[in-house]
Amino acid sequence: MEVLRIAAAGAVGYLFGSISSAVVVSYIVSRKDVRNYGSGNAGATNMARLFGMGVGVATFLLDGLKTVAAMALGRVIGGYEGFLLAAFTCLLGHCFPVFFGFKGGKGVSVGAAIGLMLHWKVFVIIVAVFFMTFFITRRVSAGSVMCAITFLPAELIAGFRDLPSLALGFCAGALVLIMHRGNIKRLLRGEEKPFKPRRIRPDRREKSK
Repeated sequence: MEVLRIAAAGAVGYLFGSISSAVVVSYIVSRKDVRNYGSGNAGATNMARLFGMGVGVATFLLDGLKTVAAMALGRVIGGYEGFLLAAFTCLLGHCFPVFFGFKGGKGVSVGAAIGLMLHWKVFVIIVAVFFMTFFITRRVSAGSVMCAITFLPAELIAGFRDLPSLALGFCAGALVLIMHRGNIKRLLRGEEKPFKPRRIRPDRREKSK
C-alpha cells in the first residue's frame, strides 16, 4: 500500500507538471501556441521575449504554483517520499507534458519551485547563482545551466544528507541540463543570443532555436 501511495503521488505530480502554463497563457494572450514562435520553447523566457516581461513573470509564477501544489499533494498522498517523487515527476511533466504532445519547457521555473519547497537556503543559493551568471553573461540559458549544476551542492550546503533528497537534486539538475543541451552547445560556440524581452506580433513566425 505504501508503494501504491508513493506511485500515486508521482502520477499526480506528472499530471500537474503537464499543465503547460506557457501554452495556456500564450493562447489566452494571442490565440497562438508559443511553441511555434521564438525559440519554440514553452517556458517563461520565450514568453518574455514574445509578449514582454509581465507575461513572462506570470508564466514563471504559474509554473511555480503548479509545482508547489503537486509537491504538497504528493506529501499528503505519499509522505516525504511522495513529496520528493511528485517534485521530479512534475519536472518531467513540465518538460514532456502529456496534454501538449510531450513538448514543453526546459524545467527552470519548476526547478526553482522545487528548491523553494525543499528548503529556503536551496532556493536562495540557486537564485543567487542564476542572477550572478545572468548579469555577467546576459544569457538566461547560462544562468539556467549554472542553477542546474548548483542544485545538488545547494542541498548539501542546506544540510540535506538523506539519499532520496540528494537523488532528487541530482536527477532534477541532470534533466534541466539535458533540456538545455542545445543552449550549452551554442554557449560553447559563442552563438547564444543575449536575453532581450520584447513584444512581437504573434502572427510572425520566427522560430530560431
